[in-house]
Amino acid sequence: MTAAHLMMTGASAAMARAIAGSSSSFRDICGMSQGLLLSCGAGFCCMSLGNAILKGSGKGGHRLLFASRSLSQGVVEAAKKDAVVTDKAPAALGPYSQAIKANNLLFVSGVLGLVPETGQFVSETVEEQTEQILKNIGEILKAGGASYSSVVKTTIMLADLADFKKVNEIYGKYFPAPAPARSTYQVAALPLNARIEIECIATLT
Repeated sequence: MTAAHLMMTGASAAMARAIAGSSSSFRDICGMSQGLLLSCGAGFCCMSLGNAILKGSGKGGHRLLFASRSLSQGVVEAAKKDAVVTDKAPAALGPYSQAIKANNLLFVSGVLGLVPETGQFVSETVEEQTEQILKNIGEILKAGGASYSSVVKTTIMLADLADFKKVNEIYGKYFPAPAPARSTYQVAALPLNARIEIECIATLT
C-alpha cells in the first residue's frame, strides 16, 4: 500500500509517506504518530489514520484493515450511477444514455427535436424543434424522478444564434421561476443537421 492509497492530509499524510518510503520498523513509525497510536506491542503496531485503521508488523509490513462505515458508504455512493431509459423520448444516437442519475442529480444528455415514435424531426423549423425538445426532456425528467421545476442548469446549442429570441419565447413556458441557470452557444453543426439541441441537469429529492 502506498501513501496515495490512504488519501489523507496533515500529520496522517506525512505518516503515510513515511510508511511508504521508510525501511525502519512499523513500531518506529508508530512512535511518530503524535497521539494517533492505538496500540503497539512486540513486533506489532496498530494506529488510526483518519477514518481508517492500519495494521503492521515489525518487519515493515502493513495493510489496511477497515475504514469507517460512513467513509466506505460515501465511496460506494459516489461511484454509483444509474441510466435512465424511456421510449417516450428519442433513443440515444450513440454510446451514451438518455440520462444518468448520480450523486442525487440527474444529468440529461443533449436532446434533439425528434419524434420518439419515428426518430424523425418534428419539422425543419427551430420553433417546432424547440417545442419537441422540451417535451422530450420532460419525459426523460419524469422517467428519472425529476421535473421541469427541479432543473438547475440548461445548455442550449443553436445552429444559428439569430434564432435565440424565437427559442427564448418557447423555452420560457416550460421552466417556472426561479428559472434554471443557462448557457447558450452557436455551434458549427449539430447532429442530423438539427437547428437546436438542449441538455440539462436536475436535482433529485
